[in-house]
Order: sequence, then structure tokens, then C-alpha cells
Amino acid sequence: MRIKISWAKGEITGTLNDTQTARKIYLSLPFSSRANLWGKEVYFTIPVSDDLSPDARRIVDPGTICFWVEGTSLAIPFGPTPIADGDECKLVTKVNIVGKCDGKPEILESISTGDIIKITKR
Repeated sequence: MRIKISWAKGEITGTLNDTQTARKIYLSLPFSSRANLWGKEVYFTIPVSDDLSPDARRIVDPGTICFWVEGTSLAIPFGPTPIADGDECKLVTKVNIVGKCDGKPEILESISTGDIIKITKR
């Protein structure tokens, strides 16, 4: 399941995993949301809800597409967050891992708080 995430200054593609949460996200596409930043993580609310997966994690690799259950949001870290130990991508709570961005996730640094984020099927 391939997706495209775009905003005024750029875009990145990604691949969603074959999980319940990822399938729910893919079936709800396309949608738009407003970006929020938390350190080097972008997150935005989406029209999907789900339960926390048994394999949910707090520390992920840059570019991991995560579903934040409590915030009904996609979260994509591209570097250290405010609670990170060193260079790790540590999210505020455990998240469902739903996919991975293609290419270099540093492109997400061009997103500003309030930017419109569009997510579509690719």
C-alpha cells in the first residue's frame, strides 16, 4: 500500500505495512490535515481510530510512519524529539508502526506548524 504525503514545500512517498491500522488508514485516503511539530517530529490528526497494537513502540527509526492512538494522529519523526536520549526518535507514548517513508526523511524539516498536509494513495 503506497502513499504520498505532500505539503506546500515538498512531498515524500511511503509504504504502509499490512496491519489492521495501516489498512484502516489506506481505506480512508485521501485526506488533509494541519501539521504540528514536536522537535523533529511532524504529526497531524487523521480520520481514523484504532487500538494500541501489542507490538507498539516508543522508539523508532527516522522516517517511520506511526499511528498515535491517543491523538488519532499520524506521527513521523525525522530526528530527535524533546524527550529523546541523544539522537533517537522517541515518541511521547507507544505508537502503532504503520509504515516507512521512502528516501531521506529530513525533507520533512521543510514542514511548518499549520501547513496543510495531504495524504493520498500513490
